[in-house]
Amino acid sequence: MPWETLRQRQLEGLHARGFTDLHPAHLTVFQYPGPHDVRPLDLATRTRMSKQAMNHLLGQLERLGYVTRRADPEDHRYTRVDLTPRGDATIRAIREIILEVEAEWEAEVGPKRFTQLKRLLAELAATAAVRT
Repeated sequence: MPWETLRQRQLEGLHARGFTDLHPAHLTVFQYPGPHDVRPLDLATRTRMSKQAMNHLLGQLERLGYVTRRADPEDHRYTRVDLTPRGDATIRAIREIILEVEAEWEAEVGPKRFTQLKRLLAELAATAAVRT
């Protein structure tokens, strides 16, 4: 499956770039657009995870230096998650890796067909977003 291939390539690419402490589950937290000033509950909802599972991953990533959690300035019952500089570097690396894989896929199927594929995938994503 292309999704599994992309996920594996992301992890391999991150490890090659020095982010050797990341595991496959951590990639969920870094999904676009990433955890920028977001509540853990909202991040869990966005990624279709339980709040408990998301907080477990966030705790791991906080200990590893990728994210920080702070009190929500508007409601101190909640926290907000932000990326550290190491987390920002991870997001940049993931984007580079995705561009590398896309370039390989484009070379494999040709620019025209790859453009069609991306357009169709965007249409499917928009349709799925309307249903949820």
